[in-house]
Amino acid sequence: MKRLHLHVSVDDLPRSIHFYSALFGAAPTVEKPDYAKWMLDDPRVNFAISARGGSSLGLEHLGIQVETTDELHDVYGRLKQAGGRVYEEGATTCCYAKSEKSWIADPQGLMWETFLTTGESPVYGGDPALDALKGEAGACCTPTTPQGECCPPKPDLPAKAPCCGAKEPA
Repeated sequence: MKRLHLHVSVDDLPRSIHFYSALFGAAPTVEKPDYAKWMLDDPRVNFAISARGGSSLGLEHLGIQVETTDELHDVYGRLKQAGGRVYEEGATTCCYAKSEKSWIADPQGLMWETFLTTGESPVYGGDPALDALKGEAGACCTPTTPQGECCPPKPDLPAKAPCCGAKEPA
């Protein structure tokens, strides 16, 4: 059985934990200094929040969590049919959990992950290639210079258009 996954970035984790615990009528199933997660059955959702120093607050990403390898392969097949570049992260550590996952951005740049959780982890985790995909999915590139110029694309990623009237990348 599949479960919808929502991840929201917050600036005040304790206040947000209090809010969502009251809203859901349940304490988090996982709580760390920078992260909390509720595994709810009504509605069937994996709802997570984190305060990881990001500049934007709000919806971080959406996902589909599965319970079996067969379900994971089925969802992976649908990702490929959806179009766009699929990042097959494979076995990874993320959000204090070990999992097998892939990522894709929708046409508006909203990140979607599909994953099967295989265990717990004492660390949050991270992936530089995934960070690059998230940057690629945005409406425009991330400026890195005081003049607002776009960063040049990495060799394995397609070139991006300049941001909001910025100069063309070098």
